[in-house]
Amino acid sequence: MDQFSDVKLTRRDLLIAGALSVSTAAVPGAHAQQAAPTADASTTPEPVTTGVTFTVNGKQVTLQLDTRTSLLDALREHLHLTGSKKGCDQGQCGACTVIMDGRRINSCLSLAVMHEGANITTIEGLGTPEKLHPMQAAFIKHDGYQCGYCTPGQICASVSVIEEIRQGIPSHVTADLNVKPLLSVEEIRERMSGNICRCGAYSNIIDAITEVGGVKA
Repeated sequence: MDQFSDVKLTRRDLLIAGALSVSTAAVPGAHAQQAAPTADASTTPEPVTTGVTFTVNGKQVTLQLDTRTSLLDALREHLHLTGSKKGCDQGQCGACTVIMDGRRINSCLSLAVMHEGANITTIEGLGTPEKLHPMQAAFIKHDGYQCGYCTPGQICASVSVIEEIRQGIPSHVTADLNVKPLLSVEEIRERMSGNICRCGAYSNIIDAITEVGGVKA
């Protein structure tokens, strides 16, 4: 007789040896340990793409984009214009501000395909290191930045704010909607409230804007 013939293996022994398969229904929590089913790549639909043409910093460009691509991602990832920053990606910080058809917008909240034929200006299109835009020069003069992350959006917004006031567009603090608003510190503060500076350079930013706008702070 085999020397092992009188050995009785318990269920536990068989489990340890891997000789017995166990139904997951019999073991509490076992179903949670099973690997999640993987998606079949063949059934995943391809993203919908379309062509969009607009003018960026004076140059007409045509891009083939996923229809879900934000304007900010089109500028940064496809055109490599990385001056516009992705901060909150929710339209709350203003770091992604660009000028489109003369008006400032949060490019992170806007789909690129919405702007066929638009004229877009980013911080790169306002000026160059050799020939700064007056607002860029004023930010440098008045130390309107520290870390610099929000600065491109701050400058684009500042340029637009002055133009909005010159066009007579009212804000929340405009006292009389029938009278053209003044380029006052109060108006500037209200209009720039959507651009957050985590370093707290607000007073210097106001000084830069008021100098370019031709008023005293």
